[in-house]
Amino acid sequence: MSIELKKANVSDAKLLHEMQVKAFMPLYEKYQDYDTSPANEPIDRIIQRLEQPFTDFYIIKANNMIIGGVRVVRLKDGTRCRISPIFVLPEFQGLGFAQETMRLIEEMYSPINGWELDTILQEQGNCYLYEKIGYKRTGETKVINDKMTLVFYEK
Repeated sequence: MSIELKKANVSDAKLLHEMQVKAFMPLYEKYQDYDTSPANEPIDRIIQRLEQPFTDFYIIKANNMIIGGVRVVRLKDGTRCRISPIFVLPEFQGLGFAQETMRLIEEMYSPINGWELDTILQEQGNCYLYEKIGYKRTGETKVINDKMTLVFYEK
Protein backbone atom coordinates (compact mmCIF):
# COMPACT_ATOMS: atom_id res chain seq x y z
CA MET A 1 0.00 0.00 0.00
CA SER A 2 1.51 3.27 -1.11
CA ILE A 3 0.20 6.27 0.86
CA GLU A 4 1.39 9.80 0.25
CA LEU A 5 0.45 12.88 2.25
CA LYS A 6 0.44 16.20 0.39
CA LYS A 7 0.28 19.31 2.55
CA ALA A 8 -2.82 21.26 1.58
CA ASN A 9 -3.24 25.00 1.24
CA VAL A 10 -6.17 27.35 0.67
CA SER A 11 -6.29 26.48 -3.04
CA ASP A 12 -7.20 22.91 -1.97
CA ALA A 13 -10.20 24.03 0.12
CA LYS A 14 -12.83 23.11 -2.47
CA LEU A 15 -11.40 19.61 -2.96
CA LEU A 16 -11.08 19.00 0.80
CA HIS A 17 -14.61 20.26 1.39
CA GLU A 18 -16.10 18.02 -1.31
CA MET A 19 -14.28 14.96 0.03
CA GLN A 20 -15.18 15.75 3.64
CA VAL A 21 -18.88 16.08 2.76
CA LYS A 22 -18.84 12.85 0.76
CA ALA A 23 -16.96 10.91 3.45
CA PHE A 24 -19.09 12.10 6.38
CA MET A 25 -22.52 12.21 4.69
CA PRO A 26 -23.44 8.57 5.54
CA LEU A 27 -22.73 9.28 9.23
CA TYR A 28 -24.66 12.55 9.08
CA GLU A 29 -27.66 10.76 7.60
CA LYS A 30 -27.42 8.03 10.24
CA TYR A 31 -26.96 10.24 13.31
CA GLN A 32 -28.54 13.56 12.24
CA ASP A 33 -25.82 15.50 14.08
CA TYR A 34 -26.57 18.77 12.33
CA ASP A 35 -24.42 21.00 14.53
CA THR A 36 -21.33 18.78 14.75
CA SER A 37 -21.08 16.83 11.49
CA PRO A 38 -18.17 17.66 9.19
CA ALA A 39 -20.59 16.87 6.34
CA ASN A 40 -22.52 19.98 7.31
CA GLU A 41 -19.59 22.40 7.57
CA PRO A 42 -19.37 25.25 5.07
CA ILE A 43 -16.29 25.59 2.90
CA ASP A 44 -15.40 28.74 4.85
CA ARG A 45 -14.67 26.54 7.88
CA ILE A 46 -12.15 24.52 5.84
CA ILE A 47 -10.52 27.76 4.66
CA GLN A 48 -10.29 29.02 8.27
CA ARG A 49 -8.60 25.78 9.31
CA LEU A 50 -6.15 25.93 6.41
CA GLU A 51 -5.17 29.44 7.49
CA GLN A 52 -4.58 28.53 11.15
CA PRO A 53 -0.86 28.70 12.00
CA PHE A 54 -1.19 25.73 14.39
CA THR A 55 -2.94 23.48 11.84
CA ASP A 56 -1.57 21.29 9.05
CA PHE A 57 -4.09 19.78 6.64
CA TYR A 58 -3.04 17.00 4.27
CA ILE A 59 -4.55 15.41 1.20
CA ILE A 60 -4.26 11.63 1.38
CA LYS A 61 -3.21 9.91 -1.83
CA ALA A 62 -3.04 6.17 -2.41
CA ASN A 63 -1.45 4.81 -5.57
CA ASN A 64 -1.58 8.36 -7.03
CA MET A 65 -5.33 8.67 -6.40
CA ILE A 66 -6.75 11.28 -4.02
CA ILE A 67 -8.71 9.36 -1.36
CA GLY A 68 -9.17 11.65 1.64
CA GLY A 69 -7.77 14.16 4.08
CA VAL A 70 -6.39 14.55 7.58
CA ARG A 71 -5.86 17.57 9.80
CA VAL A 72 -3.25 17.79 12.54
CA VAL A 73 -3.71 20.47 15.19
CA ARG A 74 -0.67 21.34 17.27
CA LEU A 75 -1.82 22.04 20.85
CA LYS A 76 0.09 23.41 23.84
CA ASP A 77 2.98 24.86 21.84
CA GLY A 78 3.28 21.66 19.81
CA THR A 79 3.82 19.38 22.78
CA ARG A 80 0.48 17.66 22.06
CA CYS A 81 -1.31 17.06 18.76
CA ARG A 82 -4.92 16.38 17.83
CA ILE A 83 -6.30 14.61 14.77
CA SER A 84 -9.49 16.36 13.70
CA PRO A 85 -10.75 15.25 11.26
CA ILE A 86 -9.45 12.30 9.31
CA PHE A 87 -11.59 11.06 6.44
CA VAL A 88 -11.37 8.56 3.61
CA LEU A 89 -13.80 8.55 0.70
CA PRO A 90 -16.43 5.79 1.05
CA GLU A 91 -15.12 3.75 -1.88
CA PHE A 92 -11.70 3.49 -0.18
CA GLN A 93 -12.85 2.81 3.38
CA GLY A 94 -12.06 -0.49 5.07
CA LEU A 95 -8.85 -1.01 3.08
CA GLY A 96 -6.33 0.08 5.74
CA PHE A 97 -5.74 3.58 4.37
CA ALA A 98 -6.79 5.39 7.56
CA GLN A 99 -4.52 3.18 9.67
CA GLU A 100 -1.55 3.78 7.37
CA THR A 101 -2.28 7.52 7.31
CA MET A 102 -2.29 7.62 11.10
CA ARG A 103 1.06 5.78 11.17
CA LEU A 104 2.59 8.29 8.74
CA ILE A 105 1.22 11.30 10.63
CA GLU A 106 2.55 9.97 13.93
CA GLU A 107 5.98 9.53 12.32
CA MET A 108 5.93 13.10 10.96
CA TYR A 109 5.07 14.69 14.31
CA SER A 110 6.51 13.80 17.67
CA PRO A 111 4.58 15.65 20.35
CA ILE A 112 6.09 15.22 23.80
CA ASN A 113 2.70 14.83 25.45
CA GLY A 114 1.14 12.61 22.79
CA TRP A 115 -1.98 12.61 20.69
CA GLU A 116 -5.71 13.06 21.10
CA LEU A 117 -8.80 12.52 18.99
CA ASP A 118 -12.46 11.67 19.27
CA THR A 119 -14.88 9.53 17.33
CA ILE A 120 -18.44 8.29 17.43
CA LEU A 121 -18.92 5.71 20.18
CA GLN A 122 -21.59 3.89 18.16
CA GLU A 123 -19.17 3.40 15.23
CA GLN A 124 -17.38 0.34 16.57
CA GLY A 125 -15.15 0.07 13.49
CA ASN A 126 -13.70 3.51 14.21
CA CYS A 127 -13.19 2.68 17.89
CA TYR A 128 -11.53 -0.61 16.95
CA LEU A 129 -9.16 1.14 14.54
CA TYR A 130 -7.95 3.67 17.10
CA GLU A 131 -7.62 1.09 19.86
CA LYS A 132 -5.74 -1.25 17.51
CA ILE A 133 -3.12 1.43 16.84
CA GLY A 134 -2.61 2.21 20.51
CA TYR A 135 -5.13 4.89 21.44
CA LYS A 136 -6.77 4.56 24.85
CA ARG A 137 -10.16 5.88 25.91
CA THR A 138 -9.88 8.81 28.31
CA GLY A 139 -13.21 8.06 29.97
CA GLU A 140 -14.64 11.34 28.66
CA THR A 141 -17.73 11.20 26.46
CA LYS A 142 -20.04 13.83 25.04
CA VAL A 143 -23.66 13.08 24.14
CA ILE A 144 -24.50 14.83 20.86
CA ASN A 145 -28.08 13.58 20.55
CA ASP A 146 -30.15 10.49 21.39
CA LYS A 147 -28.41 8.54 18.59
CA MET A 148 -24.80 9.63 18.95
CA THR A 149 -22.11 10.02 21.62
CA LEU A 150 -18.52 11.10 21.07
CA VAL A 151 -15.79 9.14 22.85
CA PHE A 152 -12.36 10.68 23.46
CA TYR A 153 -8.99 8.98 23.00
CA GLU A 154 -5.35 9.71 23.70
CA LYS A 155 -2.03 8.10 22.96
